[in-house]
This record gives sequence, C-alpha cells and structure tokens, in this order.
Amino acid sequence: MTQSDLFAWSMEQDPSLRSTIVTVLILDTEPDWDRLLRMLDRGTRAVPRFRHRLVAVPWGLTPPRWIPDPDFDLCWHVRRLALPAPADLSSVIEFARTEVMSAFDPARPLWRFTVLGGLDGGKSALVLKVHHSLTDGVGGIQIAGEILDFTRAGTAHEPVPDPARPGDGVLGDIVTWNWSAGADLVRAGMAAIPPIAWHAVTNPVGAVRDGAVMAESLFRLARPITRTLSPLMTERSLGRRLTVLEVPLETLRRGARVAGCTVNDAFLASVLIGLRAYHDRHGQKVEQLRVAMPISLRRRDDPLGGNRITLTRFAVPVAIDDVVDLLRALDATVERWRHEPAIPLSNAVAATFNRLPVGLLTPMFKHVDFIASDVPGSPVALYIAGAKVERIYPFGPTTGTAFNITLISHAGTCCIGINSDTAAVPDPEVLADCIAGGFGAIAALDPAEHDRPASAGPPAPPGTGQS
Repeated sequence: MTQSDLFAWSMEQDPSLRSTIVTVLILDTEPDWDRLLRMLDRGTRAVPRFRHRLVAVPWGLTPPRWIPDPDFDLCWHVRRLALPAPADLSSVIEFARTEVMSAFDPARPLWRFTVLGGLDGGKSALVLKVHHSLTDGVGGIQIAGEILDFTRAGTAHEPVPDPARPGDGVLGDIVTWNWSAGADLVRAGMAAIPPIAWHAVTNPVGAVRDGAVMAESLFRLARPITRTLSPLMTERSLGRRLTVLEVPLETLRRGARVAGCTVNDAFLASVLIGLRAYHDRHGQKVEQLRVAMPISLRRRDDPLGGNRITLTRFAVPVAIDDVVDLLRALDATVERWRHEPAIPLSNAVAATFNRLPVGLLTPMFKHVDFIASDVPGSPVALYIAGAKVERIYPFGPTTGTAFNITLISHAGTCCIGINSDTAAVPDPEVLADCIAGGFGAIAALDPAEHDRPASAGPPAPPGTGQS
C-alpha cells in the first residue's frame, strides 16, 4: 500500500470518509451467467489485487500489506438478485445507495459485483462496488478492457495464468518496504544534489526563488482547511442519496470550443452554475466554493489497478454571470493546479500526514464543499457476457464533502452520478435539477456570439479531473 493509499485508509477511522466507489451499468438484457463468471475469473487473474486482502503489519512497521486471500471464492464476490416489480432505474439506484453506505468485509478482497435482473423491457443492471485502493477511475477503465467485449458474441482475450504468490512473509515485506522507501529517498536526493548545487552556484538568486516557490506550492497542497465556503452545505452525516444526469458529450465539447477550454472546464462550469442556482433557491449568496479535484499520476508503464491520483483542493469562482468568462476563469485556475510544482511530491506529503493523529486531519476534508471528477470512457459500444452496456453511472466517495459528482463518457453520452450527503444536501433532486440547468447553459452557447480570443496558455495535459 502506497503512502497515499495508507492516508486514505487511515481516514476511514471516520466512517464518513470511506473511499467506496459504486458504478452502475445498465444492460439491454441479462448477461450469460457462466460467461460472466469466466470473464470475472480472468479479470481477477489479470489484476491480482482483486484476489488480495489487506492485513495489518505488527507494530505498524509498514502500511497494511496486500496478501493473496487463501479463502478467495469468486462466487462470494459475484451474486445475482431479482428486483421486485415494477423494477426501473430508480430501483437500481436505490440498491446502489445501500452499497454506497455499507462497509466492506475487511477479511476479504474489497469488491463486490451484483447482477440485478427483472428490469422493465427485459433489461438488467450490474452494480460494481470497489474500494478506491483497488483502482482509480482511469485505472478502472483500463481494467474494463480486460473484462468487457466490443461485440455481443465476445472478444478474444489472452489467457491469464495464476498470479505468482509472494514468498517473503511479513518480515520480508517489512525489510523490503522500508529499504525501498529509504532507497527511493536517497536516490531522489542524490539525483537532486548536482543540479541544485550547480543552480545555486550559477544562479543563487534563482535557486532561492525556486525553493520558495516549491515551499509555497507544498503549503497550498497540504494546508489545513478550516471552514466551508458554502453557507448552505455545511452539515455532514452518514446518509447518502444518489441521483443521475445525462448530457451529450458533443454538448460539452461545443461549449468548450466556444471558450477555447477543455471538456473538464465545461463540466465544472455546469456544476458551478447549478450550485449558484441551488444556493439562490435557498436564499443564499455564494461567491466562491472549494472543490477537490483528482489529478491522475498514472503513467503508461504502471500496472493495472491501484490508486494513482492525488486530490487537489482549491477555490473556484461562482459569481461570474457570463458563461464564457466563467469557463475561461476555471480554465486558468485548473491549469495553475495542473502545473503546481508540489504535485509530484504528493506521496511524500501523504507520508508526512501519516505521522499525525487522524483526528487532526479529518476536518481538512469536511470543510471542502464538493468533489468533481470526469473520466474518459469508451467512444464505442461495449458488451458484457452477451449484454450491451447502455449506460454507465459512476458514484465516487464523498470523502467528507457535501457531494461527489462524477462524469464518465460512454459512446457519446456523458453519464453523471451525484453521491450527496443527506445532511449537506437534503433535497438531492433539487440539486440535480439545478446542475441540469447548468448543463443547459453550456448547451445554449452559440459560437457565432462568442468570438473573443481565448487567453493563451500551455496545452492541457490529461489528468486533471480524472479519478
């Protein structure tokens, strides 16, 4: 377990900070059960973490270690249920809500897969529940490539052998992990000394300035958050409600092109326009809100699975009337955070936090207003065990915020899941309606009416907004 994962795992001593991801797939028919089991058996071999469980190490000498579950039983993790009639999307979402609120069995691998049959029109649903330490959003899309097909008849996949079993034991893991962590620090320090020394000799003023810039960036990344910016969404609880929205992907692309921004900017602007309307409906004014947005640290050579993101927390403007101006303001803000010098050091920051009492850290999350994340999905149709995937609704963890809103694109449609804390958002349908209005404002942008040049800036690398 990485330092970042250990940090998230430790935070779960407060149940409101659980890192549970639930994804709902709506299918046009029921999947073939035997094919489904074979597919998932192969998937858990391709990503062995799904056959592992977490075990604490004595005296906390390393983070909890992943070990193969000697009692792994695929049929315990995969089940099928029939929804009572009349079964529709709302019935599926209600089932998913119970999955969001229930804890994992720590004695088993941290995932569960439920097939819900009996939906109207012969449809079915799959509800996948997984702990964030097993994968992030981008990693989940990669894992999907191991288990989903591109045709109803199926797609040929290479066989996967049984994963190798580690043989070092607890003592070996303690030695290996601490040696690796120390060696990484030494290597990084030795690699940094020559350029730092040379920079100090050739440009001492610049060296001091660069050090100050990094220190300021570290403070921005790790600084404590002591109050919510929303005057409305301030309470927190263990209750959760789920709502969904849909918007054509081309709608967000067109709105982004009008302002010379990204699809992520259009998504975030839609949410903020909706939040402004939501506060207005409750007689509250809001100038800024604080969002937590994941930045992907995943590299091309990283193995499947695992959680390779860092959460950035920053204030975003809300009270900008012109939609294009709002888009461009958000683009500038997000771009700055994409290029924060301290982002690559987020694991080291997490290691520092892991030395502190958990009770000092949990308020840092509970004063963030919301989480927003978008995940690029498949542009083409997908199938699972003979059933076509019609919609994919993602529900990310609130992690102490008022709500998490996550978007995943699928075959030209943006499927949006909102997981809201019932104390912070007692009327989730109203919130969803307001955010739908925000997407409507983006859709109403007319390229002919907005010919102002966009502000210049570096090209946006992938990552920000992806969980």
